Order: sequence, then structure tokens, then C-alpha cells
Amino acid sequence: MSKQELPVFASGCCAPLVAEPIAEDEAAEVARVFKALGDPIRLRLLSLIGAHESGRAAGEGVCVCELTGAFTVTAPTISHHLKVLREAGLLDHERRGTWVYYWIVPATLKRLTGVLALPEALAADTR
Repeated sequence: MSKQELPVFASGCCAPLVAEPIAEDEAAEVARVFKALGDPIRLRLLSLIGAHESGRAAGEGVCVCELTGAFTVTAPTISHHLKVLREAGLLDHERRGTWVYYWIVPATLKRLTGVLALPEALAADTR
């Protein structure tokens, strides 16, 4: 992680949104991740990387060269979207020669899942 990138979630963040009110600083952290996911290209990139076996293994990753063909936008646009996902803490990367390889950060996805989780009392309600 570069010096410009900050961890998205503080350790132990966050309780499910419907279990207790979210603190202002936690809301800003979580909103940053959701904002990164709010673009269809970025959502598809995350999905393509996560669906690829190497995209789920830290240190292996998916080459950017395997991702650009799935889109009608230019390679610099794809690079921009990957940067936004990295800065949000959803992806990590490594340069190998002229190519960059990306993989998902499971801890960030797990924390997002926790934020959206329903407490057991609400999950049992089928209304």
C-alpha cells in the first residue's frame, strides 16, 4: 500500500447499520468504499477480478491485460477505475515488468458484509 493510500476501515469497524447508529467517521469510511462501488465499470472490474481464481489469491492476481478487453473504454480509463478501487481498499496490486496484477482484499469485502448484515432478530423476520 502506498503512502497516499489509507486503510479504509479502522480495526473493529463497524457494527451492522441496523444494529446501532454508525459514527460520523465510520460513515465516511464506509461511504468511500460504497462510492467506489457505485460505478458500473468499477463494479464489473471487481467482479471480474474476484471471479478469477488468481484474483482471489493475494500476491497472484489478474493481469490488467486480461481485464481491458471486457470493456469498450480505453486502457487509461480502466487504469483510473482500478486506482479508485485500490484507494478504497477493495483491491491490491503488484507491478511485474510492464504489467500490473490485481487481486481483491477479502478483509474489506468482509467488513462491508458486516456493515450490511442483519441482526438475527431482523433476519428471522420474513415480512
